[in-house]
Amino acid sequence: MSKHDFGYFFHEGLSNMFSHGFMSFAAIGITVACLLIMGTFTLVAVNADANLKQAERDNEILAFVDDSYTEAQAKALQKKLEAVDNVASVTFISREEAMQSFISEHPDEEYFQDLDPNILRDRFAIKVKELKLQSQTVELIKAIPGIGGINAYAELTNGFITVRNIATVICLTLIAVLFVVSMFIISNTIKLTTFDRRDEIAIMKMVGATNGFIRWPFVYEGFMLGLTGAILAFLLQWGLYEAIAQGVANNDTLQLLSIVPFQQLWKPVGGVFLGAGILIGVGGSLSAIRRFLQV
Repeated sequence: MSKHDFGYFFHEGLSNMFSHGFMSFAAIGITVACLLIMGTFTLVAVNADANLKQAERDNEILAFVDDSYTEAQAKALQKKLEAVDNVASVTFISREEAMQSFISEHPDEEYFQDLDPNILRDRFAIKVKELKLQSQTVELIKAIPGIGGINAYAELTNGFITVRNIATVICLTLIAVLFVVSMFIISNTIKLTTFDRRDEIAIMKMVGATNGFIRWPFVYEGFMLGLTGAILAFLLQWGLYEAIAQGVANNDTLQLLSIVPFQQLWKPVGGVFLGAGILIGVGGSLSAIRRFLQV
């Protein structure tokens, strides 16, 4: 393809794009909406997964030893705990260590400074390999003789797992549905252009113009529609993400959530938006022009 041909195709594609202003606007708008919805649910899934992995790193099951056990008897339980399926590590914490940790966390509370360590119990801090199996692991730990109670915060971890799974399913469903919708809208936009020029296309075919020569302006039109939609969707997604991240950071109730900085995500997000936008645009244009080349 020569520079002259490229210039001609580009000019014709741009002209086609602006000659149907409303439909072009509709095609760009639906592409933006589709990419924005897909991107939002994908980013929700990414953040839920990141929080879940962080929870896996930070999460500890506290298994309290029965009050009747001596420290030596309590320590003897460690091997039994380490043998439980899905247990990654087990750390023994004596009454005295637990009291010192409690006091260090409340340095300004004088009332806590002179507490007797015997009011606390020896315990084990247990980390699991897979958070999704935590409930089963807790039941196995409870069954060990000498374990008198457990703190596991299962509701929080199960919440992260549920959010991630739901967001992933919705994201995959929306990608399939909205991708088809976007291609349909852009295809129909370009069909209007080709319908207006059907006589011209027929004449070009009869005088020997190749399918490629006729097709390229429409491909460029679809390319520019998809590219424009992708750029606008990316900018809107960036602004929306930053606004939500700021809202979470300023909300005391949501301090447990960790939002992945957009600076770590913009390259893959931009790449996916760009690729999807161009694929939707070019795919829609190729679908639209195919019927009119059968002369």
